[in-house]
Amino acid sequence: MSHAVLDRPHRHEPTDRRRPIDTVVMRASEWLNAHSITALRVSLGITFLAFGVLKFFPGVSPAEDLSIATIDKLTFGVISGSAALLLTAVTETVIGLTLTTGRFLRVGLIVLAGALVGIMSPLVLFPGDLLGDGPTLTAQYVFKDIVLAAGGLVVGAYALGGRLRRDS
Repeated sequence: MSHAVLDRPHRHEPTDRRRPIDTVVMRASEWLNAHSITALRVSLGITFLAFGVLKFFPGVSPAEDLSIATIDKLTFGVISGSAALLLTAVTETVIGLTLTTGRFLRVGLIVLAGALVGIMSPLVLFPGDLLGDGPTLTAQYVFKDIVLAAGGLVVGAYALGGRLRRDS
């Protein structure tokens, strides 16, 4: 006994006709794949550069006191005051320049990895000052660094040869 076979396309067979929205989505995906990591790298670089340059001018950066206190604590008082502020300014500026230009990117990412210890450490070193009666403006400044750190991870993964893929 023979069985009749229905002539209908399988669910996963490509179709010759695409809906206009599918074409737009496909092109947007291609553009994002081609440019989003670069946009992230440059925007992170500009952010670090802006924060770093401000620290070259005492009294201008809103994070000046926090930067000095953090470096002082992390170096057990060996680097403090204006030297701590200068170290932070130079570090953030180097990170910013390497990310913005893409030159010496791996060096900049290594500096960023080390700097992230200092960037995130106020959450551990000064929790009372940051979160005492609720999050302070300084705490919000530190919390935004979590996003900068995550962006740095993405740029670092890409610079080391990783490619975009969906989380499972």
